[in-house]
Amino acid sequence: MFVDLLLGLQWGDEGKGKIVDAISKNYSIISRFQGGPNAGHTIKIGNKSHVLHTIPSGIFHKNLINIIGNGVVIDPVIFEEEILKLNDSDIDFKKNLLISNKAHLIIPTHCLLDQASEMSKGIKKIGSTLKGIGPTYMDKTGRNGIRVGDLFLEGWRLQYTKLKNKHLNMINNLNVDISFNLEELEKNFFRSIDFLKNFSVIDSENFLFDSLNEGKKILAEGAQGSMLDIDFGTYPYVTSSNTTAAGACNGLGIPPTKINKVIGIFKAYTTRVGSGPFPTEIYDEIGERISKVGKEFGATTGRARRCGWLDLVSLKYAVDINGVTELAMMKSDVMSGINKIKVCTSYKQFNNEIFRMPFSLNPSSLSATYTEFDGWNEDITNIKDESQLPNNLKKYISFIEKNLQVPIKIISIGPRRDQTIYL
Repeated sequence: MFVDLLLGLQWGDEGKGKIVDAISKNYSIISRFQGGPNAGHTIKIGNKSHVLHTIPSGIFHKNLINIIGNGVVIDPVIFEEEILKLNDSDIDFKKNLLISNKAHLIIPTHCLLDQASEMSKGIKKIGSTLKGIGPTYMDKTGRNGIRVGDLFLEGWRLQYTKLKNKHLNMINNLNVDISFNLEELEKNFFRSIDFLKNFSVIDSENFLFDSLNEGKKILAEGAQGSMLDIDFGTYPYVTSSNTTAAGACNGLGIPPTKINKVIGIFKAYTTRVGSGPFPTEIYDEIGERISKVGKEFGATTGRARRCGWLDLVSLKYAVDINGVTELAMMKSDVMSGINKIKVCTSYKQFNNEIFRMPFSLNPSSLSATYTEFDGWNEDITNIKDESQLPNNLKKYISFIEKNLQVPIKIISIGPRRDQTIYL
């Protein structure tokens, strides 16, 4: 058997959690392969919404195993809060949630260092969620990190103290004014460590090898989006992990030869949170309308998302670097009622028209070129079949497929599980 991948193709917030939840019935195992609690996957079941930060999005299916892979970084305090919020959801966490012993831990001073570092940048700040993600990945690559498996070895407290003191020195050297009560933060942290240790901690790569040999189907779930990839995103306004398909191999220990389908998720428009270039950003009342109708606020931070037209240049780039085999278009319903819809089909840079992602998206030298479409006014949130889709929406879908040369297999027409059209 093989592993299917599901990941975002824009700057995150594409709706990956909903689609993982919707297609989970086709799999035996859902495994998250990168990122940390800076991700927020929102799943709406009936009239109730659940926001997951660390737990894979298949957790609401009782017969599924959910794995937090080695590529994920875990904040024990946020993890505990997340579990407790789901206590009334009838989930057997001890049975259905497994944690890689190689996943790295976010300690309190990681978050403080994140805050101090961002503050020191002034107007050039990245737009970090301040969850300690970047500093944790820095310690991972710097070979100073603490892994979940370390918690079961003698001497991990000494390892913790050394790392904490390193961070405090770095914060002091940044010469910024941040206030914190480390004693209180550590009290919560060590309580949550004891909570975390009650869960099933495994050699996740071996578990996945064995599961493949047993013929089980696995879905690898990504976080953030391809344009936030540390190597291929809009650097330096990116996250600290590999959000693209290659990250699944590193983040789960699976070989590339075992990857089957790559499902790419994108919105019918584009959003991004925080700082960084955004060629198709809309600054008028249409952008405000999309933001309001689409409820474009971060599930983790609550920050308003910037909204823009669909960008086929960056989307084609993401399709190529991920090897996407099929697509899911989210929030199609948000575009209903817009008379004229624009799609970016190329960029203009230094008076040249370009169709590939350039090294820099510096807005002083780059602008978007658009193709315009007639919109649709129909309410599509209750339709049950693709034949009921408005003709202008069908034209929009066909244009995207033709440009990306990849089929759109799923259309989301609302936040609920049942508001999903399979083409």
